[in-house]
Amino acid sequence: MDDPRQHILSIAQARVLFVMATTHEYGPALRARIHPLICGVGPVEAAVATAAALARLDHAGQLPDVVFTLGSAGSQRLDHAGIYQMASVSYRDMDASPLGFEKGVTPFLDEPAHIPIAYRIEGVPTASLATGASIVSGASYAAIDADMVDMESFAVLRAARRFGVPTIGLRGISDGRRALAGFEDWTEYLEVIDHRLASALDVFSRQIGDRSVGNRTFS
Repeated sequence: MDDPRQHILSIAQARVLFVMATTHEYGPALRARIHPLICGVGPVEAAVATAAALARLDHAGQLPDVVFTLGSAGSQRLDHAGIYQMASVSYRDMDASPLGFEKGVTPFLDEPAHIPIAYRIEGVPTASLATGASIVSGASYAAIDADMVDMESFAVLRAARRFGVPTIGLRGISDGRRALAGFEDWTEYLEVIDHRLASALDVFSRQIGDRSVGNRTFS
């Protein structure tokens, strides 16, 4: 594993750890701005990579002020290639309801099914997000209780919360308006999303100049 310190960017004295799933989403516009931790695809890989990086940073006394997860997402409700920040995140695979737990709630974990995100980037629209280990396509969206879906954000958030670090998330809508028929249906608009994510990061960087995002202040 590489040194996680290289993935932290100091913006106006705030230390930000950026996390992305794959290099496919990491285009030239983002490359000019950040050097993210590439955590891999799916909640298991994302949790392992993020937790390992944060553990090493914690051991070195260099935990970030915030973990910033970004990349693509699917949605039938939101604008195609639009950029949205996470208002809340949930784990759509978790279902212990036969034991009496609310669907989406992890047993014996003091967390709601939908975990709200406290930090906000003003001017960027918000949407709820559901994370799971499967690709959602076509009729599968009918079972999703969220505006958009991905495969990593909940895992990244849970790893960050174990170290007391808040999370921010940005997602560009890459697919969902039609059923996926192949790999290129996901990648077709990633170049557009790359530029739009970079523009949203510029907004974030300007707002964090006063050590705050929205009405939340970085410690």
